[in-house]
Amino acid sequence: MKVGTDGTLLGAWASAPTGICRILDVGTGTGLIALMMAQHYPEAEVIGVDIDSEAVSQATANAAGSPFANRIRIIQADIAELSVEPFDAIVCNPPFFVDSLTCPDSSRTLARHTASLTYRTLMQSVKRLLKDDGLFSVVIPTDYRSQLLSEAALADLILSKECAIKTTPKKAPKRCLMEFRKQPVILAESTTETLETHPGMRSDWYQDMTKDFYLK
Repeated sequence: MKVGTDGTLLGAWASAPTGICRILDVGTGTGLIALMMAQHYPEAEVIGVDIDSEAVSQATANAAGSPFANRIRIIQADIAELSVEPFDAIVCNPPFFVDSLTCPDSSRTLARHTASLTYRTLMQSVKRLLKDDGLFSVVIPTDYRSQLLSEAALADLILSKECAIKTTPKKAPKRCLMEFRKQPVILAESTTETLETHPGMRSDWYQDMTKDFYLK
C-alpha cells in the first residue's frame, strides 16, 4: 500500500505535543505518516510499527532516505504485544474492510482488512501505550464510526476532535478523522470539510493543510 489520501490526511491533521515527545505510528506501511509526523514535529522521536515484514523493509528504507532518519525507527511487531514506554501521541490509518472478502495477496489483506487489526485490539493497545495526557488520532470510513466509538468507550478513550471528510460538496462524508484522549473534554470539536470543489481540483482546505508536505 503506497501513498494514499487517507494517510496524507491523517499525517497532516494529527496533533502531537510541541517540543520533545514520542510518537507511535501503528501499521506504518510505507512509513508515510511516520515521515509526516517527523517533519511536522522536529523534536519528536517517531516509531513506526507494522506486522508485515515487507512493509517494515520499505518503511525502513524510506525513513533512512529522509532528512529525519535519526529520529525515526521502524520495528516489526504485533501492536497487541508491543512493550515499550508510553507515547505522547499515537496515530493510525487502520485496515478498513470489516467482515468482507479478503484479498489473495496476503500483504494487501494485512493492510486493508480488520482481521489483521481489529478496532478492539487497536483501542485497547492505545489505552495501554498512550500517556495519560496523550493524543490518539485515526482515520476511518464513516460507516464504521459507531463501531470505533463503542470500542473507544470500552477502552476509556474520549473523543476530543472530529473532522468528517466529503469527497465533493454534494456527497455525504466518506471518511472521519478522529482524535481521542484519556482526559475528559467539555465538548468535542466537530467539523466537516471537502476534498474537491470540482473534479480534480483540491479544496482550499486540503491544499492549505497539506501544502508543507507536497513537493509541488
